[in-house]
Amino acid sequence: MIGYPTKQNPSISVSNTSAKTLSHSGRGMSLENDINETNEYYLETDRACIHKKPTPIQVVRVDYPNRAHARISEAYYKVPSTTDYNGVYRGKAIDFEAKQTKNKGGFPFQLIHPHQIQHMKRVIHHGGISFVILRFTSYNETYLIDGQIMIDAYEDKNQKSLSYKKIKEVGKLIQESYIPRLKYLDAVDEMYFQGGCNNGK
Repeated sequence: MIGYPTKQNPSISVSNTSAKTLSHSGRGMSLENDINETNEYYLETDRACIHKKPTPIQVVRVDYPNRAHARISEAYYKVPSTTDYNGVYRGKAIDFEAKQTKNKGGFPFQLIHPHQIQHMKRVIHHGGISFVILRFTSYNETYLIDGQIMIDAYEDKNQKSLSYKKIKEVGKLIQESYIPRLKYLDAVDEMYFQGGCNNGK
């Protein structure tokens, strides 16, 4: 796993990690796969154009155990990551983060980074739609949480998390299906577009 760099640890060791695994942390892969498959469906059906953003890294050292294989052994992030996904839907910029947690009580704010909160604020300021897709693995439930709600809760010094009860009140439960896997744009329609979307996709 690659962690975010700090002043004390500007470079990140990635021992025994292949180049293929550097694009994600390993945590939340089930949710990420569901969103990626859903985005492919939305693109193929021309409902939306939304993609996962790659995290840029600077490779410091590469090991060559043999001629056919190369392994990145040390790397660090060039710039802080923003959020996981962005694109366009119904004429609006869409930008969101995907998180999952085993915590039954709620969403701990330690799972989201300050620069991601700042990015969400900028997206909203410029008229885009920003939100968090949050999966509770213990309940097998996935919610869409409006970005401003997440920002306000995060910046409340008296809160260390967003409770599960509160998420059920303010969030939209995202329906799952075979195709698409995660019907999150239906939740986007309900939350951000009055009257929903009747294109049948």
